[in-house]
Amino acid sequence: MLYAIMKPLAVLVMRLLFRLEARGTEHVPRDGAMLVVANHSSLLDPAIVGGMAPRPLSFLAKEELFRLPLFGWFLHGLNARPLKREGADPRALRTALRLLEEGHALLVFPEGTRGDEGTLRRPKGGAALLAVLSGVPVVPAYVEGSGRVWPRGRTLPRTGKVIVRFGPPLRFERRQGADRKEQYEAASRAMMEAIARLMPASAAPARRSSEAEFEAVGGTGRGTEGPPKYTNGRNGQHG
Repeated sequence: MLYAIMKPLAVLVMRLLFRLEARGTEHVPRDGAMLVVANHSSLLDPAIVGGMAPRPLSFLAKEELFRLPLFGWFLHGLNARPLKREGADPRALRTALRLLEEGHALLVFPEGTRGDEGTLRRPKGGAALLAVLSGVPVVPAYVEGSGRVWPRGRTLPRTGKVIVRFGPPLRFERRQGADRKEQYEAASRAMMEAIARLMPASAAPARRSSEAEFEAVGGTGRGTEGPPKYTNGRNGQHG
């Protein structure tokens, strides 16, 4: 109920402040379980992606936010679920899988915590784990401009232009007998490459970073357009 009330109000404010728009929404399935995987540059990203998606999204947020008086209740009302900031969190994984089993759409940030505008960082394993275990469609999304209007270290957002681009869904099937770690790594690479392909032409240097740079932080394999630039992140939480 709270989500349904807040979404149109939030979208109206964001359109006024950030000239917010979406592209590629036809790629988002209108029903059934799915994952949306997006880059993460700003505290605004969950609201921005959720506001532009044509259906309600659930998301994971760092556990500390739920301890704040009233704010934790508010987050729950906006379809957020807690996730530990560091290390594995089996409870959050079970919660996420249950949401998918119930047919919900879940927003995950594979990079983990926020980074700089226009730079994709090496993903953590949570999003790939969910994708492979659940087998649901995975919709890549790229948020352009959120890191400029409200970057890390800035107290309040400023006006600017923000665009959300959604790409064609991916799907990852669990292969019996195959190495699980390799399956998760392959899914992570495919997700980040799909997000990178949604980056605007102005961000081409980050999108076309070399395979050598990728392998330097632990990646393997080769994508269709070459992997994006990665740096270290945390689990797939918002924060």
